[in-house]
Amino acid sequence: MPNSFKVSAVAGVGTSPTNAYVCPASTSTTVIGLSLSNITTSQITVNAELNISGGATARLVKDAPIPVGSSLVVVGGDQKVVLNASDVIQITSSAVSSVDVVTSYLEIT
Repeated sequence: MPNSFKVSAVAGVGTSPTNAYVCPASTSTTVIGLSLSNITTSQITVNAELNISGGATARLVKDAPIPVGSSLVVVGGDQKVVLNASDVIQITSSAVSSVDVVTSYLEIT
């Protein structure tokens, strides 16, 4: 099985749930970093959810505040999140076009 470190970025996430990462078919993924940055001039709150392909949903953070000019590290350091094929991490913000999302991960195929 090849292993590959990757990064993805999603700019300007707003009030609609937006996929930060979707685990591909026939793949397992370890998320090693998930950072959310406030790009507005006001404080915002954010939600990060893990939608498991079998139908369960769990919040990684709920209504977490991010002050102006700041970031929130949802996953990082000693914390990791393991995903299976078709699992999705979604981000939602309290304001339109207010969050940039960076996801770092290791895909195992």
